[in-house]
Amino acid sequence: MTYPLFYDVEQTFETSQINNIAKTVDAVFASFDRSTIAQGATVGITVGSRGIDRIVPLLQAVVHNLNTLGLRPFIIPSMGSHGGSTAEGQTAILTELGITEESAGCPIVSSIETVSLGVLEEGAEVFVAKDALEADYIFVMNRVKPHTLFHGEVESGLCKMLAIGLGKPHGADNLHNFPLETVIKPAALRILEHINLLAGLAVVENAVEKLHSIKLCTKEDVVKTDSSLLSVSAAILPRIPLDSIDLLIIDEMGKNISGTGMDTNVIGAWRRMAGERKPEYKTLVVLNLTPQSQGNAHGIGMADLIPQRLADSIDTTATYANSLTTGVWASGRLPITLPTDKAVIDAALAKAPKSIRAVRITNTLSLQHFWATEALLDDLESAGVSTHRTRAHSLKFSESHILQQFS
Repeated sequence: MTYPLFYDVEQTFETSQINNIAKTVDAVFASFDRSTIAQGATVGITVGSRGIDRIVPLLQAVVHNLNTLGLRPFIIPSMGSHGGSTAEGQTAILTELGITEESAGCPIVSSIETVSLGVLEEGAEVFVAKDALEADYIFVMNRVKPHTLFHGEVESGLCKMLAIGLGKPHGADNLHNFPLETVIKPAALRILEHINLLAGLAVVENAVEKLHSIKLCTKEDVVKTDSSLLSVSAAILPRIPLDSIDLLIIDEMGKNISGTGMDTNVIGAWRRMAGERKPEYKTLVVLNLTPQSQGNAHGIGMADLIPQRLADSIDTTATYANSLTTGVWASGRLPITLPTDKAVIDAALAKAPKSIRAVRITNTLSLQHFWATEALLDDLESAGVSTHRTRAHSLKFSESHILQQFS
């Protein structure tokens, strides 16, 4: 097999970031109305399964401010069906993120017990964690960004944390039986009618996964905050500036990268659900599953070819639970699996044109630096991207891996 040369490509993204998290959180809390807060009351903080930038110091700053208000904070793992749909599994995910009772400075109360809040006009029954109902207050915290499955007024953010995260496995399973763009907002509003929301803290990350902005909002402004910050996040979301390529090689996928392992806003939503094939990346190869995924390879079905090493790292119980919850069966299906990275790349190249349009990326979040073949360089330069025609790489393999890593 003759392998094409790949060239270094660099993109410039919005990279302004918050450097002092504690100072920033203190500042947003300074405007908080403290006059009606019941001293000594409990407040449950929602913490999800996503790898938010510097989540531990962010959480520590929130806990500190809640303590300063005279409250008794505790953490409610709020991640729908993640963690194998068990209380123990959800606590384990927090531990993987570095969140323990010691690091956060407050207790973690993990349970999957829920209470029904009735049925929406859309037909979906809404559930909420019993722990959230029993707390004196709830402090909802989440990252706002475009969702990988649907687009609407609100997507991933505070409303989703309320409706799906606090819904625990039962609530998440039920809402995923309906179009999420139609039920997320009304489900969140239903939950807000039954819990005592102290405030919401919404964060946005920049294109290199660093905290870009933080906003504290009242119960009345949850939807408005979600919607406004969604526009901010969508504008700075990293993408590959190409509408059509023959082969996309992704070094790793995982739950810490996207809910679907690979962000469909990058690889094309049509790979998960039917729709317009834009961008059109004809063959998709994935080589590894991140350790942070704990074997959950939900989204693996969007790939075309994978090596046996990746297949061996999959925990089918966790993966199937996630895919069953979303109702997108194809997300849990196993792609064509070949013995090694070389066998996978050889199979992909065998069906590609001679002047192949190919890209290799680390993952769908790390798009500042990637490799592209010569046939793409003119298009990339026209898109304002920096290409390095003197920095060429030919794929080389060990027994099972591609040897070259991105610098």
